[in-house]
Amino acid sequence: MMSVERVLMGGALLLMLGSAQALEGKKVFNEGGAQPGAAACMACHGADGLGLAAAGFPRLAGLPAAYLSKQLHDFKSGARSNPVMTSLAKALTEEEIAAVSQTLAAMPAPVAPAGHRSATPTNPAEKLALQGAWERQIPACVSCHGPSGIGVGEAFPPLSGQSAAYLVAQLNAWRSGTRHNDPNDLMGHVAKSLTEDEVQGIANYFASLPGQEVKP
Repeated sequence: MMSVERVLMGGALLLMLGSAQALEGKKVFNEGGAQPGAAACMACHGADGLGLAAAGFPRLAGLPAAYLSKQLHDFKSGARSNPVMTSLAKALTEEEIAAVSQTLAAMPAPVAPAGHRSATPTNPAEKLALQGAWERQIPACVSCHGPSGIGVGEAFPPLSGQSAAYLVAQLNAWRSGTRHNDPNDLMGHVAKSLTEDEVQGIANYFASLPGQEVKP
C-alpha cells in the first residue's frame, strides 16, 4: 500500500510542478520575467506567438521547446547576437527559460504545407531550396529543414511560415559571422556561398509557402 501511495503522491507532485511551470511560462510570455529587462514575448512575437512579419519578428509558436531553449541560452551566452534578445535572455532565469520554452512549444502553429519536390523548379531560388547547388557545395534547404521547410526535430527549425525579412536577417547574420550557433557551422558555410539575390529569393520562397489554418 505504501508503494502505491508513493506513486500517487509522486504523480500528484509532477502534476503540480507541471502546472506551476505552465503558469510561469504564460506569465513570461504575457507579462515578462521577474527581472528588469525581461520583456514580455508577446510584445514582439504577437499575442498568438505567430510573429510580426512586417517587423521581421519570427514565429515562435509550435517550435520545439529544446530548440527555443537553446536559442535563448545562445542569446544569453553571445553565441547568437541581437541587441533586444541578448539583453532579454540575460534577464531571464533558468526556470523562466524552461517554462516559456515549453509554453511556446505548446502554442498552436500553422499547418505545414504539403511537402513537394518540383522536378522543374520555376526559378533559381526554388531550385536552391529544393535541389541545392552541389557544384558549389550548397545542399538543398529541404534536405535539412524537411519537405517544404517544415522543420525537422530540435536542430532544424521551420522555414516555411517565417517572414522573408526574418529569414534574410538570419542568413545575413550567418554570412557576416554574427550568428554561429548551429552544428558544425553548416549554415555559416551555406550562407557565405549565397549571393545577396539568392538570399532574398530563398527567403521569399519559404515565406510564400505556409497555409493560413492553425492547428490546435
